[in-house]
Amino acid sequence: MRDLHRLPKAHLHLHFTGSMRHQTLLELAERDGIVLPDQLVSEWPPQLSAADEKGWFRFQRLYDVARSVLRTEDDVRRLVREAAEDDVRDGGRWLEIQVDPSGYAARFGNITAFTDLVLDAVADAGRLTGLGMAVVIAANRTRHPLDARTLARLAAQYAGRGVVGFGLSNDERRGTTTDFGPAFRIAERAGLALVPHGGELRGPEHVTTCLDSLHPDRLGHGVRSGEDPRVLERVVREGVVLEVCPVSNVALGVYSDLTSVPLPSLLAAGATVALGADDPLLFGSRLAGQYATMRAAHDLTDTQLAELARMSVRGSRAPDSTKAEILRDIDTWAAAPPA
Repeated sequence: MRDLHRLPKAHLHLHFTGSMRHQTLLELAERDGIVLPDQLVSEWPPQLSAADEKGWFRFQRLYDVARSVLRTEDDVRRLVREAAEDDVRDGGRWLEIQVDPSGYAARFGNITAFTDLVLDAVADAGRLTGLGMAVVIAANRTRHPLDARTLARLAAQYAGRGVVGFGLSNDERRGTTTDFGPAFRIAERAGLALVPHGGELRGPEHVTTCLDSLHPDRLGHGVRSGEDPRVLERVVREGVVLEVCPVSNVALGVYSDLTSVPLPSLLAAGATVALGADDPLLFGSRLAGQYATMRAAHDLTDTQLAELARMSVRGSRAPDSTKAEILRDIDTWAAAPPA
């Protein structure tokens, strides 16, 4: 089998704080005397489940604790640089990292100042590592839809200057999805990729709601669209890319094990799938690990894995010249003799 770390690929579903290295979390917490819960120290990676509201609350609490260790501009720059280095090590050639600036505004001035910092850190990390990078600004569905409009306007201001998309994250079961439609119209008019979460903690009926009210180009997860053939057919027909994150799906209790993640049936139906790591800090698996687990769970061939990588590139907002270069290198990987 060919080395999956050498397979060129794009990474379209990676959250900002969730991209942090575990060792970095420990070092920053020790520096500032922050006491971390055992689940982030001796019991890492934590045992998680989001099958009910209490389970999601525990997951979100760990995420908030991890966010709290980012205290300085250098911390932010370190996180972005290390995320880039980790993606390059995994064969990543293009990364769209997703961040909600409102979660950091109080410590770093305001949402504009923090966005400026992240974009500058992304530019520096790209120059240092050679990785193509861009930012997706995401609203939080547990907050008021007016906050989402503010973030959509922020994203629109930076369209073409490092921000390529607008998302909607957090517990899919919270809030009313249709209320976020006006925010997505702002982002749509700015030409940004529309990339809300949907179809993970809720089923295909919520995928339909997202399609109707948010007009997504990609769906964060979207994996449960396969539970209704008509919904999946619509996803395929409308060319919506599914950002499938197998390890996090299992960790959060969406599926019992990796063999239950319905990747083969999604591909058989003609869906475009981009594998992503979601939150490696909490799930313990990075980009190449998603490809490796799906290879093992579903006996995927290198030809199929190469096509998954191509899908991730085609579904990205990378420049056309960058896409063409990565696609050529994927062909080269697929044509090389197996190890």
